[in-house]
Amino acid sequence: MRNVTLVLSDGTKFHGKSFGYDAPVAGEVVFNTAMMGYPESLTDPSYAGQLLTMTFPLVGNYGVPPFTIEKNGIPTFMESDRIYASAIIVSDYTEEYSHWNGVESLASWLKREHVPGITGIDTRELTKVLREHGVMMGKILFDDEPDNIPEADYEGVNFVDLVSTKEIIHYNEGAGKKVILVDCGVKANIIRSLINRGVEVIRVPWNYDYTGMQYDGLFLANGPGDPDVCNDAVEVIRKQMNMSKKPICGICMGNQLLSKAAGATIYKLKYGHRGHNQPVRMVGTEKCYITSQNHGYAVDATTLGTDWKELFVNMNDGSNEGICHKENPWFTSQFHPEACSGPVDTDFMFDKFVETLK
Repeated sequence: MRNVTLVLSDGTKFHGKSFGYDAPVAGEVVFNTAMMGYPESLTDPSYAGQLLTMTFPLVGNYGVPPFTIEKNGIPTFMESDRIYASAIIVSDYTEEYSHWNGVESLASWLKREHVPGITGIDTRELTKVLREHGVMMGKILFDDEPDNIPEADYEGVNFVDLVSTKEIIHYNEGAGKKVILVDCGVKANIIRSLINRGVEVIRVPWNYDYTGMQYDGLFLANGPGDPDVCNDAVEVIRKQMNMSKKPICGICMGNQLLSKAAGATIYKLKYGHRGHNQPVRMVGTEKCYITSQNHGYAVDATTLGTDWKELFVNMNDGSNEGICHKENPWFTSQFHPEACSGPVDTDFMFDKFVETLK
């Protein structure tokens, strides 16, 4: 293992060893508090451009599952077609794995997909730095290549455009109700959750004008980066809302895009919500759910129009976790109801959406 140094934008340094692909990399350093699920997290397009820090110290012990594709064209155990995170940062990497579904080590997978991985980092201290300062840009540098310094393009980059499909894809054709899925970086289990409920899914690019198509409901998917660079998608959503009252459901980035279409503003969280343990309360009730989340931006609920209201709020910091229209069947969640891996407390969001299709 080669010696590496993680250098944050404020000059803080962490020293470790490389266990993945040997190449320097730069990106936004974020942390995830989940105890498991690194294959799903690494293949979540929402991590595009980011150096993913796992706060759980032991990573790699159950290896990596096979990359198999189901008959419906969806990956069985991954959330997309490849690794989207720019790197993974862990405290203690385990090369020897043991799991009924493991077919290779995390290191071999990272190397094959040309993604750096570093171990031996004090991830608790790193997380404390990020919590106090906020998320920062960082660089993973190899100590024996001091002049090989990467630069990252992050601020203002439209990562949604980089990860979204470039063509229309159909799933479960002829099944019944048709749902337009706006792909901002959709996770495979969102598609699976819809087709398992007996609907046809039409996956379209993030900025595609679907308003002239025949469909019964609109689903706005998750995605990476800053929603303020996705105004094309917002304009199409607003156009659709002005045309009809067809059901609309959004997840994560989808919550932010629908909120923007409703006139709300977005702000960047200090260090984001990433993990499987975020408590969320349904507004107007005492019901609290444990949710899986992965986002760095939030909706300013005070800027919502009078026709809208908050549906969920985060119990840790009071930030918005979903909105709904007071009359029309338009609602969202900032968290991931389909969470794989993660809690399934809020899986009913998909049932609620399918029930509104007429």
